[in-house]
Amino acid sequence: MRELKNSWTTLRWIAALGATTLVFVGCRPEEPTDPVAAALNLPREPYNYSNPQVPEHFATPNVLNRDNTPFTNPVTDYGATLGRVLFYDKTFSKNRSVSCASCHRQNLGFGDTARLSRGFAGGLTGRHSMGLVNSRFYTNGNFFWDERASSLEQQVLMPFQDPVEMGMTLDSLVARAQQKAYYAPLFEQAFGTAEITTERMALALAQFVRSILAYQSRYDAGRAQVNGPAAAFPNFTAQENQGKNLFFGIAPGGGPPAPGACVGCHGSEAFTAPGPRNNGLDLASTTDLGLGQTTGNAAQNGLFKVPSLRSIGLRPPYMHDGRFKTLEEVVEHYSTGVKNHPNLSPELRTPNGTPLNPNFSPAQKAALVAFLHTLSDDALGNDPRFRNPFK
Repeated sequence: MRELKNSWTTLRWIAALGATTLVFVGCRPEEPTDPVAAALNLPREPYNYSNPQVPEHFATPNVLNRDNTPFTNPVTDYGATLGRVLFYDKTFSKNRSVSCASCHRQNLGFGDTARLSRGFAGGLTGRHSMGLVNSRFYTNGNFFWDERASSLEQQVLMPFQDPVEMGMTLDSLVARAQQKAYYAPLFEQAFGTAEITTERMALALAQFVRSILAYQSRYDAGRAQVNGPAAAFPNFTAQENQGKNLFFGIAPGGGPPAPGACVGCHGSEAFTAPGPRNNGLDLASTTDLGLGQTTGNAAQNGLFKVPSLRSIGLRPPYMHDGRFKTLEEVVEHYSTGVKNHPNLSPELRTPNGTPLNPNFSPAQKAALVAFLHTLSDDALGNDPRFRNPFK
């Protein structure tokens, strides 16, 4: 009888243990089988990249007619999503240490605060990293400071192949992407099939970069309340309105525009220029010929691409070589420091051909700096559509 009781007790323990095991097995969280979900923080439905809700003043012809998006590569939600992943993926540098985002950081207007950026092995880039905001509205569609890329689709693949920046080849880009399980489904969503090619990488990256638009600054909030830049913005201080008037060349009392206004090279609501400029940084171009280095045309020596001024206050230093540490130094250059370079842009010359140096007062210089800070789009710096998607 005692043996039977012991056997019954043993059976109860076994049954309880089995039930407990079943409970634990049943409560164990499922391991993710989706390779995209396992590696990336992406929403179930893609973010809206293809239809940005720009304000009315941003949709005026002087912005939209500068759009360099080709008909063959419109921005799509899935295409820009793939581009975002490619943009942040360190897989595509030789030692897997840097990505595009390493030199173009979201909280800095997609620029870099280093004078020269560091590549995968610690080497320095030849020029300062340009901010990417509003690249879509650079009219001629050429990219890099010297405009050596004839389109954004061409530009986005070149840093990967640069021996200092990322040190890869086009074939190695494809091979690395094929090793990552999350890329095949992303390529299929973006292009209809899972085939991975560098051409498709370029299309997706260009879509993502074109989707990076800055239009939620204090300038935009004020501009939406008036009929044009000439009106006083109700949300601006007196100093900021003074700086705005100096920037746009708006004379007190409605007189003729002041010569040398900043808007001459940073026109439109996107604050870009239609082409490269020489802004009188040096008397002659010696070590860096800019556009002339690309074309071999001496008449284009010292001409450089003009990036958008949107979010300019977030990404010092300034100019193609990062020589100016602050906006105050930039304004001082245009006030008293423009030099008589042979290819100096006409907007910076007086009628008799000498460099235009307006010699702003201290109050005017401070007002210009204050206005430039109103162009910063802090919302873009926190927008989840543009964050690092990797877990």
